[in-house]
Amino acid sequence: MSLLPYALARPFLFGLDPETAHELTLGSLERLQHTPLRFAYCNGFVPDPVELAGLRFPNRVGLAAGLDKNARCIDALGAMGFGFVEVGTVTPKPQPGNPKPRMFRLPEANALINRLGFNNEGLDAFIANVQRSSFRAQGRLLGLNIGKNAATPIENATSDYLTCLAGVYPHADYVTVNISSPNTKNLRALQSDEALDALLSAIAQRREQLAATHGRRVPLFVKIAPDLDAAQVDVIAATLRRHGMDGVIATNTTIARDRVQGLRHAEEAGGLSGSPVLEASNRVIAQLRAALGAGFPIIGVGGVLSAEDALSKLRAGADVVQIYTGLIYRGPALVDQVARAFKAQAAGRR
Repeated sequence: MSLLPYALARPFLFGLDPETAHELTLGSLERLQHTPLRFAYCNGFVPDPVELAGLRFPNRVGLAAGLDKNARCIDALGAMGFGFVEVGTVTPKPQPGNPKPRMFRLPEANALINRLGFNNEGLDAFIANVQRSSFRAQGRLLGLNIGKNAATPIENATSDYLTCLAGVYPHADYVTVNISSPNTKNLRALQSDEALDALLSAIAQRREQLAATHGRRVPLFVKIAPDLDAAQVDVIAATLRRHGMDGVIATNTTIARDRVQGLRHAEEAGGLSGSPVLEASNRVIAQLRAALGAGFPIIGVGGVLSAEDALSKLRAGADVVQIYTGLIYRGPALVDQVARAFKAQAAGRR
C-alpha cells in the first residue's frame, strides 16, 4: 500500500483551484515515477486476469482517459494498481483547449464538471511520452485515446482520426475512438447514424492497412456518451458490429444536470462526471449488452467511487471498469478496493 495516505493530501489539493491541483499532481507524479519516492503513492497489484478483445487484461480495473492527456505519467498511474491505463485524448496538432476556468468541483455530489476541450501537446509529443514509459513491459495494457482538433471542421473529422490512428497504432494495446466528449463543438454529432457509419468504415479500412504494415491487429474501442436513448444505443451497437469494432467504452461525461440541481457550479457548461453519472452510465451499459449480446467487450466507466459502484457496472453488463473522478475523491486506495472486490466475486463464482 502507499506510504502517504491520500486523506492527508486531499485537503491541500481541494484547497486549490481544480485545474491547478490537477497539474500539480501530474507534475509531481511525472517527477517521482522513476525514483524511489514513487512508493509514496504505489499500491500492491491484485492479479485477476480476464481475456477481452483478444487481450489479456491483468486485472479488471483501469484508468479512464482524460486524466493524463499527454501520456506523461503512465508508469506512475500504473503503479497505483491498475491492470490497464488509458491516456489521451490526443489530437493531431497541439491545442490549448477551452478558456479557463474550465474545471469545477461539486464535492457535495462527489462530482466534477470539466470543459477542458482536448487540451494537449499534440500527437508527436504524446507518442514520445508513450515510448518513454515501461508500463507495457510489465505486462500491463495501455490504451491510447484519439480525437479531433477543435479547429478541424466536423465534416473533415475523419482525417484527424486517421492521422491519430496511424500515429498511435504501433504503441497501443488498444485504441479508443472518442466521439463523445461534450467539450469539442459538434463532436457528439459523430454518434449519429450516417456520420458514425462513415467514420467507422474509414477507421476499419485504415486499421486493416496498419495491421498488414505492422504485423499485428490492434483492437479498436469506441467511447460513447451517457446521454443517448435506447434507439440511439441500438443503432450504435449495430454499427459497431458492422464495422468490426472490438469493443465499446460506456460512458463519457454527461451534459445532464438533474442530479446536481441547486449545487454550486451545477450550471457550468461541460461534462459532469462522478457519482451523478453512475445510473445513466449503467443504463447505457445494460442497453448495449442487450443489443450486442454476450461476448462483445464492454468497458464500463462513470461514477465509480466505491467497490459496490464498480460491481454494479459488472451487473449491468460491463466486463471491466475504468476510474477517473473516483480517483480524485477517494485516492489510489480505491483501485485496490475495487480490484479485491472483483477478485472475491470471481472466486465466489468458481
